[in-house]
Amino acid sequence: MRYRTAVRGLVALVMALGLPGCSVKRMAINMVGNALSESGTTYASDDDPELVKAAAPFGLKTMESLLAQSPRHKGLLTAACSGFTQYSYAFVQQEADYVEAQDLQRATEMRARAKKLYLRATEYGLRALEVDLPGFRDRLRKDPDAVLAKTTRKQLPVLYYTAAAWAAAFGVDVSDAQLSVDQTIIEKMMRRALALDETWEKGAIHDFFISWEAGHASAGGSYEKAREHFERAQQLAAGQRVSPLVSYAESVSLSRQNRKEFEQLLNEALRFDVSQAAPEQKLANIVAQRRAKWLLSRVDELF
Repeated sequence: MRYRTAVRGLVALVMALGLPGCSVKRMAINMVGNALSESGTTYASDDDPELVKAAAPFGLKTMESLLAQSPRHKGLLTAACSGFTQYSYAFVQQEADYVEAQDLQRATEMRARAKKLYLRATEYGLRALEVDLPGFRDRLRKDPDAVLAKTTRKQLPVLYYTAAAWAAAFGVDVSDAQLSVDQTIIEKMMRRALALDETWEKGAIHDFFISWEAGHASAGGSYEKAREHFERAQQLAAGQRVSPLVSYAESVSLSRQNRKEFEQLLNEALRFDVSQAAPEQKLANIVAQRRAKWLLSRVDELF
């Protein structure tokens, strides 16, 4: 159904581009934009990461082309934010990890690219939030608690992906002083998302806090809180997602040098039958299993 909608939208766009009148052209652009911004589950339910890796850039650049014509299309801005975040994580940042042992220079270049893509995602997210909350960006720095209190459940997805991209950019380059300063804002945004609906995407926000708490264990976070988020993520995942297992193993078990727990969690992730999970979780589960396999292959050097 979404494919047919997109095709009809593209046909309308082609026709409209040859017609006079900005309103007709804008209407066609918005029609295509609506179709594209709702097509995320097509990728999410795919079981071929390499196919998605090859196809995603075209979709992302198409969104950017449409945003150049309709810069305040909230659906497109949100889709660009989430799309660039997920693409950078699954196919750029992780690939850098996988090739580092064989080609350090390439890995370094890929991480630099990942950071740029994360920051691009962050920008689209902030623009999306500005549509509903004018002045959001400036107010976020001046009084984050007040402006975030104005967000509602409908802003949750863009809050999550904006904060996730922002945090990931810092994770790639911890030497960036400005991103270091932004950590407080990032955490507040994600905590607001958690408060709005902790069950969103079967507990995905808790996954973020597994890594966040473990990574800040010496600066206000704690492994105990990371464990609480892990247990809640597992409850909400209800046997549909493997990411909590991989996140906890890499963030906590590894940091604590608990090899037995590390191996148990990752092997559990690999035993997971992705065909039995919800279709919209398929690609994410496959990507998580790929990381679990890579981590296990390095266990002797990690411990």
